[in-house]
Amino acid sequence: MKSKFDKALSVVALSVLGAIGSVQAAPVYEIVNIEDFDLKGNVDGTSRGYALAVNANNELVGVSKGKKKLSVDDEDEDDVIDVEDGIAPEEAIVYSVFLPIVANNFTFTAEENDPESPWNPNFYSINGTTPPTEVDDEGELVVNSVDTYFYGMNDSEVKVGSYTAPEKTIDYEGTDEDQEFWYYRDFELRGVAVTADGTEIELVPSYETYVREEDDFVVELGGWSAAAAVNNNNLVAGYASTDIIEYSAGRIDDCIDASQNEDAEFPVPVEICVQADQYPSNGTRNISYQTRAHVWQIEADNTIPEDNIVELPLGLTPDEDSTLNYIAQGLGINNDGVVVGRSHTYRNGKEDDLYQDAAYWQKDSNGDYQYNWIDPDIFSDTVYSSIAYDINDNGIVIGSLQKYISGYLREKFFYYDINDPGAEIVIPDDFQDGISDLTSKPKSINNAGQVVGNIEVTYDKDKPRPKAAFLFNMNDNEFININDNLTCESKGYEQDEDGNWSRHPIEVIDGDGSILTYGSEFYVVEANSINEEGTIVGTAFVRKPVYQYDTDGNLILGENGTPLFEIDGNGDPVTSFLTRMVVLKPAAGNQEACTESDLVEDEPYERKGAASWAWLLSLPLLWLRRRKAN
Repeated sequence: MKSKFDKALSVVALSVLGAIGSVQAAPVYEIVNIEDFDLKGNVDGTSRGYALAVNANNELVGVSKGKKKLSVDDEDEDDVIDVEDGIAPEEAIVYSVFLPIVANNFTFTAEENDPESPWNPNFYSINGTTPPTEVDDEGELVVNSVDTYFYGMNDSEVKVGSYTAPEKTIDYEGTDEDQEFWYYRDFELRGVAVTADGTEIELVPSYETYVREEDDFVVELGGWSAAAAVNNNNLVAGYASTDIIEYSAGRIDDCIDASQNEDAEFPVPVEICVQADQYPSNGTRNISYQTRAHVWQIEADNTIPEDNIVELPLGLTPDEDSTLNYIAQGLGINNDGVVVGRSHTYRNGKEDDLYQDAAYWQKDSNGDYQYNWIDPDIFSDTVYSSIAYDINDNGIVIGSLQKYISGYLREKFFYYDINDPGAEIVIPDDFQDGISDLTSKPKSINNAGQVVGNIEVTYDKDKPRPKAAFLFNMNDNEFININDNLTCESKGYEQDEDGNWSRHPIEVIDGDGSILTYGSEFYVVEANSINEEGTIVGTAFVRKPVYQYDTDGNLILGENGTPLFEIDGNGDPVTSFLTRMVVLKPAAGNQEACTESDLVEDEPYERKGAASWAWLLSLPLLWLRRRKAN
């Protein structure tokens, strides 16, 4: 069923959906990257993995994060223990010009036809990054300072994403005798496209240098840019900095003045002062940029000429004296070159109604991109923001809007037909008739009208809600929790000779030498991409044991030198969920969905360290590194 706000699709969309109406509404899915009742879902040496996009050739890109090598506090300080979730409890996310920059995000690829192991996550180096497990000639772990991200890939294996600049140092001058260097980098985020032959194409923003007019003092800020999606014509969509806001210019001026202060015993170099302001503090940055959606056209020789870089129109015309920060982002693109995302705009032209709303950009008859607002206001009360994530070749946009439902601010999945001149957004029913208060976010739509994303699955009002991946079929408006359509093996069950199902027992050896067991379990929490044949990639929980740490945050080792597990009152290991890349394909044959009880603990999926799309969407953008707190 559809909500009362549902509108008819255009004739074009209906004819397309009619032609593909034979697509099975809700196929049974199986997880195909399970090996020995574990998920092949992260790069070696990391604790978490996320699949972000899959193409028509069943090739995917993703990000793995959370280095899991921990030093052990014993007689040999160089010892390391490799555990499943090697993040000590006291470790914190720290940004400081006094600490080395340690990367925590690593790009990978995987493919069905991998000659060594299907769907194995293979580390992919960008901008000179090294694998998390690489060691030097003396056996020391190589410290990599460049964070990398992949967000999309087309059928020609062009991959798009972003990376940070490598660490640089300046000799420290100050009162701390133990401090040797200041640490900084040339930019915080730079978009990149990587072609099938490995050519890296840097997407340099138009604004990266600050020049103070009064004395022509030049400061290289680096700006920022990101590539979010690429179509099969090698047209890249994303966003980039075009200017700096007035407040941030004032902060840079202060840094310049401080660096030239002749009365200071130890003036701070301007690069270090600027870097400190570029780092986030309490979720914000003191240096922020005017940001606009962009497209970049890659040529056959793997270059992007200047004429192939197009800044897309903002959804409003700012006043000349405005000091506000206006932002637009391109997040998805179809093969016709239509870009979707979000932009600041004045709703209905009213300057007192400034919002950030879903939008699409489409070429006019002259070949110029024009901004198109997607009006989210189908309710009598306020919609606070909206965003578009993807668009298929039939012109169906998917996104979400944010509004209060039953007294709580929620996000709801919508779709919108750009081929219908009178179109309004459509909010389909999810698990009940009418609009529920479950937050739902779509991430990808294929040409068959299948949409995937994530949705909350409990109705608790005042605490975080668990999430699950969903599949929505526009052909019959069927909306399902993907976990309800998995085979039993894909949930961690195995069948005995009598045909009875039970969870596969996982054995772990504790630090005292005893063997502990727990039941295997997989639960798909988000679906990020779906291709035309129905392959879905995203993120799943896998159940793992919890380790013991002392009050200083060090692993507690047993007599055999291995970590001790947390034990419950029954003598069983305490377990928790870790995130892993997941790949799902329609099950072969006539397999039925598993009907075994599969109640997941009330353990909400919260993106640790801004996982998945949060890296791409947050402004100011945050790229989190885990460090030992001082």
